[in-house]
Amino acid sequence: MSELKGACIVGQSGGPTSVINSSLYGVINTALHNPSITKVYGAANGIKGVLGDKLYDMGEEDPAELAKLTSTPSSALGSCRYKMKDPDVDDTDYKKILEIFKKYDVRYFFYNGGNDSMDTCNKISKYMQKVGYECRVMGVPKTIDNDLFGTDHCPGFASAAKYIATSCMEVFLDAHVYDTGEICVIEIMGRNAGWLTAASALASAKGYGPDLIYLPEVAFNMDKFLDDVDKIYKKTGYCMIAVSEGICYEDGTLVSEAQASASDGFGHAQLGGLASRLADAVKEKTGAKVRGIELSLLQRCGAHLASKTDIDESYASGEAAVNNAVAGITDKMVGFKCDRTNGYKCEIQLLDLSDVANTEKKVPREWINEEGNGINQQFIDYALPLIQGEPDFSREDSLPRFAKLKKVLAK
Repeated sequence: MSELKGACIVGQSGGPTSVINSSLYGVINTALHNPSITKVYGAANGIKGVLGDKLYDMGEEDPAELAKLTSTPSSALGSCRYKMKDPDVDDTDYKKILEIFKKYDVRYFFYNGGNDSMDTCNKISKYMQKVGYECRVMGVPKTIDNDLFGTDHCPGFASAAKYIATSCMEVFLDAHVYDTGEICVIEIMGRNAGWLTAASALASAKGYGPDLIYLPEVAFNMDKFLDDVDKIYKKTGYCMIAVSEGICYEDGTLVSEAQASASDGFGHAQLGGLASRLADAVKEKTGAKVRGIELSLLQRCGAHLASKTDIDESYASGEAAVNNAVAGITDKMVGFKCDRTNGYKCEIQLLDLSDVANTEKKVPREWINEEGNGINQQFIDYALPLIQGEPDFSREDSLPRFAKLKKVLAK
């Protein structure tokens, strides 16, 4: 394919992670140094920034500040949850995007996000092909949920997993201080896939983790759950439980008491309150002292516990997106292919956007124990290499020094 010269836009979408900005820096830094890319624009709040003609000129940023993105959590450009309609039903947004692309001579579009973001990326890519506007579109993966189809794992998952495992180990020690005994229920993010909650098993493998782990992949039974907890508490005087926020009963009903409280822009219920609900049920059953803990946003923004492996791979995914697009590839998402047989090796692979969009990857059933309340060694072997390495952060007065972008608007 012939050389394509023009500007690029990079945007971030969906829930933030502690390393999403490392992927962003991979895109920006690589694009700024590629002669085929004439300008690098950052979209304010994802696709909404494109639709609203609010773009930042990333070439105006201090290179030293941009470099700090690798240790800065959350989405530096701002994020959004905006579901684009099928262009065959309503192409209003797509016409506006095409107008903006033409205005700034955008020939490369990079979108950094999870399942729904890859759906947006796919729709834009197909529309540009349909109308005959040459623009190479690449998805850059991001999700702590680790549920993107086709890739061994997703940037963001490992750091959240490391945070969860570490927090569980610390809570375990705290919960075992008193001689009166305690039951602790820890609620962990995960709507339909239990990868994050499974990460609590890393703490258990070290001897300081949950006794019971419940994932959305297995239907939840309240009576069995209470019996499981009661048996362990009666035997040891303590019990620690990790639960995915999205666990459901056999009929698909969410266990969470907040199941209908609200929804995001894609129609997904905003979950929460599960730890409190289960803690009340356990207290009524056992009469024990019970704590319900919701890790909430902390598990996805805890950059101080990030995995160096995750940071490096996140940067590599952004870098690969740019290099492959300039080489003539489009309509793909960057993914990882890994080998754990003799040490850990990770390679870039490209996946079709149409295959990735809106397809969820679940924890294999064989990685969950037969009782459905624990995690097997296969998951430990899978996840442990991903959390390795410590981040090297800039600090001021012993506090993190995050990137401070000027965000100069494009003209």
